[in-house]
Formats: sequence, structure tokens, C-alpha cells
Amino acid sequence: MTTLYREGSRAVRGVSGPLIFVENVPGAGFGELVSIEADGHRLSGQILDVEEGLCIIQVFEDTIGVRSGKTTVWLEKDIAKIPVGRSLLGRILNGRGKPIDGLGEIGYVEDELPVHGLPLNPVKRSSPNAFVQTGISSIDIMNTLVRGQKLPIFSGSGLPAGQITAQIVNNATVPSAASKFLVVFAAMGITSREADFFVDAFSSSGAVDHGVFFINTAGESAVERILTPRLALTAAEYFAYNLGYDVLVVMTDMLYYCESLREIGAAREEVPGRRGFPGYMYSDLASIYERAGCVSGRPGSITQIPIITMPDDDMTHPVVDLSGYITEGQIVLDRSLADRGVYPPINVLPSLSRLMNKGIGKNKTTEEHRALADQLYASYARAKEVERLRLIVGDDGLTNDERQFLKFGAVFEKNFLHQGEGSRNLEESLQASWQCLFTLPDELLFKLPPSVIRQKIRKAASQ
Repeated sequence: MTTLYREGSRAVRGVSGPLIFVENVPGAGFGELVSIEADGHRLSGQILDVEEGLCIIQVFEDTIGVRSGKTTVWLEKDIAKIPVGRSLLGRILNGRGKPIDGLGEIGYVEDELPVHGLPLNPVKRSSPNAFVQTGISSIDIMNTLVRGQKLPIFSGSGLPAGQITAQIVNNATVPSAASKFLVVFAAMGITSREADFFVDAFSSSGAVDHGVFFINTAGESAVERILTPRLALTAAEYFAYNLGYDVLVVMTDMLYYCESLREIGAAREEVPGRRGFPGYMYSDLASIYERAGCVSGRPGSITQIPIITMPDDDMTHPVVDLSGYITEGQIVLDRSLADRGVYPPINVLPSLSRLMNKGIGKNKTTEEHRALADQLYASYARAKEVERLRLIVGDDGLTNDERQFLKFGAVFEKNFLHQGEGSRNLEESLQASWQCLFTLPDELLFKLPPSVIRQKIRKAASQ
């Protein structure tokens, strides 16, 4: 049933950004949907807060034209939901779940689920334990993504995070899983040019037929931007826990999401926290990130890759910092690598996957995966140290071993980190790893057992 409230003695007190403030709305509840008629225009919104007779409504559209004397509000007596069903596959939706791909309305709907998700008993969570192949060697070998993990990508402004995002969406898979796999993609606050890029990339690769895509552009409402990741995750939960899919949720850009939180907080005149962001941003981000995982007794899973832009390449920025606390590692894009033409420009030294050991090893990837990753990391870290040392002592001041590490560093960046926009399967990434390590003498491969050196590295050198 719809309750009609006509503005009058209980008047619209004011408008601030995406928010309108209405007095004495009877029966209003937190999270309730509303319809708004303002100056002949029909808008929609959601109740953000009810306090001391004042109802704060966040409007999904532009609030131009909303003013006292010419506004009518209807309480819908319902919360935000998304219709779900197999017919969502292959569809491109806006930040409110409405189709924008020209294919008409969503077909058969099997259910409608609340966008904030359903409570998950922590005891029912199971440990992530399967390798997710992204097609990018520096992730798959050295910072492995595991089914059920949340692993963000930190990117400076202007770095090719969008291209890497599209590459992962197009190529990701769970090789060892018996269940089905799909990608749910959520874009928040991107430009129209970026939206066109993603749509074209997914369409040309065929990925659009095997996923669900939500796109909110910069010109659309900040309130809609807050809704977008929750719609995507609700759709992902349906496919994972109802239909048994392994779902990879890729969300870009969480910085724009948090800036929308800040905009709404400023409109509410909230006391700001670090750099003006609201003090509850940590718990808000956690409510999104913690929807990743595996559930005991159910075959599906949700794995998350949030993309986060670092203003001024600052890893201490609040959004980056808090995301690092909540998630299970980070993939860091490096400007100096990009300037040298390395793509994808992933710096493996500050990157980390805290759940990597759960998804690698015998019967998952390869038995010597951990030792291989450790050797690559140690050798590349030593190469970067020698690079800095050479600036002080020059080439003549370097030992023979130090020159060997310099050679390894150059080969590693050229042949392993730099792979272009193509995808590598696990075997190809392993082969590239062994070939890079062949540039070092056996005595410098101290992380690897001698048997592995003989069987893998020398074999790779002969191919």
C-alpha cells in the first residue's frame, strides 16, 4: 500500500545537494523508498534518516525544482530491492538496476532481494581455498587471488586501471572449480568515455554474455552511486548462493563511491573525519567488502576486486588506508613502471595477497608455487637495491653477483611483468617465471630446492 503525504503544514524544510528535509512525515522508516513529485517532475528517493520529526530523504535524481510549496512525497512502504533471475545475465544496467543496453526490460524475474543483503552467520563462512586465474602473471604467480577473497587494486591517477579491470573481467576464471563462473561488474562515477570503453571492451570479447554489468556515470546522482555496489553484490549473492556460481565482483572506482559518501555527509552537516570523509566510512566500506566469501554447504562464492584510485599516489589516503585494513592484501600499480612502458605496471614489491597460500600448491596450482614466488620476490627486491647502489658506486663498484641481479631485474620487467593486453594461463605464467630465473646462477636461487632448479629452470631454458 502507498501512503500519500502532501506537503503543507508538515513542510519541506529545505534542500541540500542530493538531500531534501521534510517535517513530520507520519510512519516514515529508515531505508524506505519514496516517490516525489516536484514542480511537475516525478523523482524517487530513499529515507536516509528520521530524527526528531525530521525526515531526511536522499534523492536518486537531480534535486533541481524541489522546493517548498510545490512538492508531494509518497511513502512506498518498501525498501530498495533488485529483481533477480537468470535473465540478468548479459545485461547492462544503470546504478539503480534499470536496463540501459537497449534490450528492453529484464525478462523473467525469479525473486526480488533487498540491496543491503541478508545477514550471514559468521560460523557458516568457510575458508577460501581455490585459485582464481586472472590471466595476469604478476597476480597469478606472485599475488594469487583466491576464491572468496577481497583483493583491491590501488592505482594512481592516469594509470591504466581501467584497461587492467577490463582485462581481468574478460579473462578471469576458476580452473579447478566444478561450479559455474561469472563476473559482476560495477562502475561508479566514471566518465561517459570510460563507460563506452568498458561496454566496447566487454562486447568485443564476449564477456558481456557471461556477466551482469552496472554502470553509474559521473553525471548521475551521488545517491545512485551509493546504491550501485549494493545492487551488484545482491545480484552476485543470488547467483552465488542460489544458483551455485563462483562470482567475481569487480568494482571501480571506490574512491568515487567514498566521495559520494562525503558529499552526502556534508549535505547533512555531519562532523567530518579525516580529509572531510565521514567518520562511519570504515563501517560503510566494511558492509560492502565483507559480502565476499564462501558459505559452508553451498557451492558458490563471491570474490571481490575493488579498484581504488590513490590521489597523488598516496597510499595513506583514508579510502586506500581503510580499504587495506578491511581487505586481504593489495595490488599496487606503479607510475615508474608505466613510464617505462611496462604493462600491466604492477609493482610486486608492495603488493600482497594475504590468502595466497590457501589457493596454491599441490593439486591447486603447482607444488613449488610458494618457493617460486618467494624466489622471484627476493631476486627482484635485490635487483632494485642494486639499482640504487649503482647510482652511488657506479658500474665498476658492483660485484659479479650484483650485476647478475641487475640483469635479472631487466629480464623480469621485460618478460614477466610486461605481458601486454593478452592473457596468460597458469602454465604460460609459470614458464615465464622459470625463464627469468634462468638468468641467475644456481647459488643465487637460495629459495628453491636443487631438484626444482634442475627440473624446471634448466628445462625452461632449453625450450
